[in-house]
Amino acid sequence: MKLTGAEIIVECLLEQGVKNVFGYPGGAVLNIYDALYKYSDKIRHIITAHEQGACHAADGYSRSTGKTGVVIATSGPGATNLVTGIATAYMDSIPLVAITGNVATHLLGLDSFQEVDITGITMPITKHNYIVKDVTKLADTIREAFYIANEGRKGPVLIDIPKDITQQECEFENKPVREIVWEKPANIDEEIEKAVLMLKESKKPFIYAGGGVVSANASAELKTFADLLHAPVSLSLMGQCAFNNTDEKYIGMLGMHGTKTSSLVINECDLLVVFGSRFSDRVTCNINTFAKGAKILHIDIDPAEVNKNVCADHKVVGNLKYVLQRLNSILPQQSHDEWMQKVMEWKKQYPLKQVSSDENAVLPQEVIETLCELTNGEAIISTEVGQHQMWAAQYYNFKKERSFVSSGGLGTMGFGLGSAMGSAIGNPDRTVVNIAGDGSFFMNLNELSTLAKFNIPVIELLFDNNVLGMVRQWQRLFYGKRFSQTDIDRGTDYELLAKAFGIKFYRIEKRSDIRGALEQALKNGGPALIDCKIDKDINVLPMVPAGAPISNPILEIEIDD
Repeated sequence: MKLTGAEIIVECLLEQGVKNVFGYPGGAVLNIYDALYKYSDKIRHIITAHEQGACHAADGYSRSTGKTGVVIATSGPGATNLVTGIATAYMDSIPLVAITGNVATHLLGLDSFQEVDITGITMPITKHNYIVKDVTKLADTIREAFYIANEGRKGPVLIDIPKDITQQECEFENKPVREIVWEKPANIDEEIEKAVLMLKESKKPFIYAGGGVVSANASAELKTFADLLHAPVSLSLMGQCAFNNTDEKYIGMLGMHGTKTSSLVINECDLLVVFGSRFSDRVTCNINTFAKGAKILHIDIDPAEVNKNVCADHKVVGNLKYVLQRLNSILPQQSHDEWMQKVMEWKKQYPLKQVSSDENAVLPQEVIETLCELTNGEAIISTEVGQHQMWAAQYYNFKKERSFVSSGGLGTMGFGLGSAMGSAIGNPDRTVVNIAGDGSFFMNLNELSTLAKFNIPVIELLFDNNVLGMVRQWQRLFYGKRFSQTDIDRGTDYELLAKAFGIKFYRIEKRSDIRGALEQALKNGGPALIDCKIDKDINVLPMVPAGAPISNPILEIEIDD
């Protein structure tokens, strides 16, 4: 059958199983939006307040469902507004397809109105990108884009389509989706057998898992492995929901804001088993002292990540789900009672605990733990970036895979609300809460209008301390308490703001307000904003200063001003 380029785009999206797209129309994509109008009974389009919010929504949809997120934007500023969202997805290996419009092919390169070289701009932050100048190649380009986004280490792909290509017609024929087939390296089983020997020899093993486990849908296999190895488990920020946080073997995050227990374990273990993590600087802290007494077994799908930041004694490069299944089938049950007893004593000795001399003070720990209790640890928690992000990772006990949606690698303030919208669209049966700080909130509060327009049941839990909390914490510790430009008190009335946008509002001002406000917001069933007042000098602890050994975290910060 003969279709226009715009119709081919939508047909290909349907072919790939796409049911929801996020975006913002404009001149260069008018034909695409006209096609979406015709197919509106098959594909739901969510128009956001800003293209960046749409990209973050597509990202959150992907993270929380495991499906490929799709975002559409027009040329020029529409396309460039996607850049931060694409970079966020790239840093965290999230499968995303961004479709941008451009000026007609005969106008390319002439500095035409709203023309920009978006493929050139996004080349460093995409797995691959395209500009389609031949309508007969459009369908196969879209199919290939979805394949590349999901093959191997996942990531975003961009397709730039000039406006005249969306108008032109050509023959179109539906094709089956190309199956992602991981080609097993010839020697991988031998490498796994060597890994098993290391595991058997270890007396004090330690498992550290990252976002790669989530990406591979291998949480169940990780649980089986941890039980077999009988070892403590720590997670990266990106791996937060890869292992049930209520399992006694879980000892909290590792790294700059990891637990004291995890820092002691990394210092004393004799084998560090790493699944799907790239050893970022926020995890290793001082690379020269990181896990120096241990052998390192690194398992990852991307060979470029092995020996990049930390040298491994042995590596297995391959699909994590396959590797874990093989390990679980070969490894005999291990027992490390003495080691585990020591770890459990540390865990009991060094709990995460926020304290205040004011018994009415609202502590983020109590707020998040109450939220966890009320949602049984099964909500999808998205976050912005800052102190609240670390508190969410520290105090919410995640039980289910794909429950934590946060910008890990790029650290994008303004990510959370958009990603929460995408998570809620993709998971209509689950509770979604975005935990935000007021600094990040002002970067994306326009998306409250999107929540209201589509009645998306996201709870925006705002930790309101009138400062850029994490930056202020660094200024206190390392910049002589010179709090330069971190006091952001804008005098905003959040209740009036919520009313203006047409969403429910709740306030937490004292400790006794916590449970009631959260219960009401959860029962509301629609979008809501909770203004949670906290003290500006509540800090994220533990904290390892930049460049310091991971074994020496700061556990207390004296406030004397």
